[in-house]
Amino acid sequence: MIFAKVRWAALGAAFLLVTACAGSPEPEAEAPPASQRPQSSQSEASPGEVMTSENVTHVANVPRTAPLNGPMDWNTDLAFQGDYLYMGNFGGFSIFDISDPTAPKIVSQVTCPAQQNDVSVHENLVILSIDAPRSGEGCDSTEDRGAWEGLRIFDVSDKKNPKYVGAVATECGSHTHTMVPTDDKLLVYVSSPGPEPSSDTCPPPHQLLQIVEIPMDDPASAKVLATPELPIENQGEGTGCHDITAYPEKNLAAAACFGDGFLLDITDPVSPKLIQQVTDQENFQIWHSATFNNDATKVLFTDELGGGSSPTCTSEIPATKGANAVYDIVGGKLEKRGYFKIPREQQETENCVAHNGSLLPIPGKDIMVQAWYQGGVSFLDFTDSNAIKEIGFFERGPYPEEGIAGSWSAYYYNGYVYSADIQMGLDVLKIDDPLTDPAKDVKMDDFNVQTQKSY
Repeated sequence: MIFAKVRWAALGAAFLLVTACAGSPEPEAEAPPASQRPQSSQSEASPGEVMTSENVTHVANVPRTAPLNGPMDWNTDLAFQGDYLYMGNFGGFSIFDISDPTAPKIVSQVTCPAQQNDVSVHENLVILSIDAPRSGEGCDSTEDRGAWEGLRIFDVSDKKNPKYVGAVATECGSHTHTMVPTDDKLLVYVSSPGPEPSSDTCPPPHQLLQIVEIPMDDPASAKVLATPELPIENQGEGTGCHDITAYPEKNLAAAACFGDGFLLDITDPVSPKLIQQVTDQENFQIWHSATFNNDATKVLFTDELGGGSSPTCTSEIPATKGANAVYDIVGGKLEKRGYFKIPREQQETENCVAHNGSLLPIPGKDIMVQAWYQGGVSFLDFTDSNAIKEIGFFERGPYPEEGIAGSWSAYYYNGYVYSADIQMGLDVLKIDDPLTDPAKDVKMDDFNVQTQKSY
């Protein structure tokens, strides 16, 4: 999701959204076949009505509840550890007991307002990203004075009583963050766009990446450790990333940085090295996120055309825009292959675009589940990088009120998919399909989407 501080990117995206329907040269990679282009055959649901493919079951829903159910208390990202799920929210965060996935229970809710409160969990710590200036670092801060933004840290040893332990100010805040664990410290890559010359918290110049060090035995002493200078090109007046996905086992990271995608060598995690910078000026407007396949031989990048607030899943918007693009890694370099966009046309009132998703742990296959805001949740197979196809879906009819709605994040964890719906709460889904059933044999101890682990 894109907010005020990234207007240099969002304004460009808005212009490109308007022009996306205009005639343009053929894209470098072949567009999806007609069967994968938006079509209206299965999306004409009444407001709020649930629809699924035959192989997907809507198992449970937990609505937003006080104190995190105000008009702007949107649900955001998810993280998992053991039998617990952590869900970010613009008003704070929630901890759920998912020991019975068919009946998740709220364990605790913490009021700590901020945009966007994207969440991760490591050992006894929860980390939140704050990407809008506030009067101070504490949960009692307000928006009336832009003095601080960055990361907040909580101790969740007692799941019923999370404790605030500290914060780290980062330039231009933290739109999202990525954990890279080391022996006794936790490194956190901070993604944030900037600069914003009129802001006290986001002055120029601004680097692509900031690295925060969190000592596990003294998290209150966390600090910015490094701001590596990477030899990037053509990022214009602004720079910074939206999301970075690290794959420490492979010594790689993939970064989606608004106008470009990057492949990084993180053998030395404090000093990442640029392997390659790629762009797609024809089709990608806001490089949003990146996902490696299990073997790290591919990267799936997403384009958040319109910033998440626009109806880009209509027949007027080409299937290569607001979509996914798969790049094979050949000889250590990214080579673009195919595109994918959900094949269900959405209504003009429904914000819809490619957003957060994760792999299903299926040996020998590249299968992903992904949120598409009001386009719902899509299961896609990109084993063949040139012929990506949807194999299952879940979605609701249009949100009955005005505003942003739909699935922000959808991740697979130990047999089920959990979706953070902005307005409707936590959804639990299950897919039963011969293609995906092998994933049920894989047990994860934890899951943070931007820190990939092999299975």
